[in-house]
Amino acid sequence: MEVKKIKNLKLYYMDPCPYCQKVMRYMEENNIQVEMVDILADPKNREELIEVGGINQVPMLLIDGKPLYESDDIVQWFKDNM
Repeated sequence: MEVKKIKNLKLYYMDPCPYCQKVMRYMEENNIQVEMVDILADPKNREELIEVGGINQVPMLLIDGKPLYESDDIVQWFKDNM
């Protein structure tokens, strides 16, 4: 049985960021999988982050093309929607 994604989700992150780690830890503990974009892996990823969200800040969860910042807000969104 295939699980349908409710939303088009993409998480922009970088490993050294403790706020990103907090979000990713919550995702792991709750078996939440979304597309992951490491902004340190490729300069184009950072450019995309700024292009879609307007600022160079991670973590950023892109929800159907709309950016959501702040680790607490992202975790709360997951709690409410996943």
